[in-house]
Amino acid sequence: GKGDKKKDTAAAAAAASSPSTSGSSTSSESTSASSDGEKAEKEKAEKGDGSHQGMAVLGIALISMGEEIGIDMSLRSFGLLLQYGEPVIRRAVPLALALLSVSNPRLSILDTLSKLSHDGDHAVCHNAILAMGLVGAGTNNARLAAMLRQLAQYHYKNEDALFMVRIAQGLTHLGKGTLTLSPYHSDRALLSPVALAGLLSLLVICLDVKSTVLAQSHYLFYLLSTAIQPRMVVTLNEDLEPLPVSVRVGQAVDVVGQAGKPKTITGFQTHTTPVLLQAGDRAELATEEYETLTPLIEGFVILRKSQHED
Repeated sequence: GKGDKKKDTAAAAAAASSPSTSGSSTSSESTSASSDGEKAEKEKAEKGDGSHQGMAVLGIALISMGEEIGIDMSLRSFGLLLQYGEPVIRRAVPLALALLSVSNPRLSILDTLSKLSHDGDHAVCHNAILAMGLVGAGTNNARLAAMLRQLAQYHYKNEDALFMVRIAQGLTHLGKGTLTLSPYHSDRALLSPVALAGLLSLLVICLDVKSTVLAQSHYLFYLLSTAIQPRMVVTLNEDLEPLPVSVRVGQAVDVVGQAGKPKTITGFQTHTTPVLLQAGDRAELATEEYETLTPLIEGFVILRKSQHED
């Protein structure tokens, strides 16, 4: 009888201790799982979403946008980023290409953007289409307009892409071809920080295009209004009345540091004002009857009769 009692007592003790043992093992597993989860979250927070890399890509364009050699060097860098970069970097490259050449449709940049507008990543595709509009903004470029018409047919089932194509088409024919988004003025010697801020704000927003302009925030395109300026030359007399005169319009030549009076334009054509200036163009008066009150012929120019000394 005593032996049976001892066995029962041992069994009860074992039964009592077993739940606590299993409970302790369960708690240790949950503790290790929670610590692994916290570690993963911490690593994710440290790594981030990669948006800083997109900003770095825009930074490359921002630094090199003012000079030809810098643009050529950055184009090579962007080619490597498209080839080897992560998705967040590839999405920023079309925007950076747009910043390099705002309202100046270079063929090399247009061809690159045309390829990216058929990319498998929808964000890259949308950004490339918008970039095409920014590169050709206000130029009425026939080649770009044809590209956008083909894209409209290609993306006719994709609402978001079609929306971007329509925006790009509107930018291409900005002001019926009389306006520009280029932040440079005064013969490309000065940059308007307000215009650049508007452009850069939109490009930063488009790093996450799906949840911003393609969602509920399409009104953010109005940021571009800070960069809009006329690209025509209008000549006025001293009473601010229109005064048509002959001007020579041609490709600007850098004459800094040259002796004498070198020609400042090459390959010019003679027009009567008002005239439109393309990217890289410069105008000079073709008549000696009038003289300008400003050293630059750009935008609205006031003229007065030449005062020749006898």
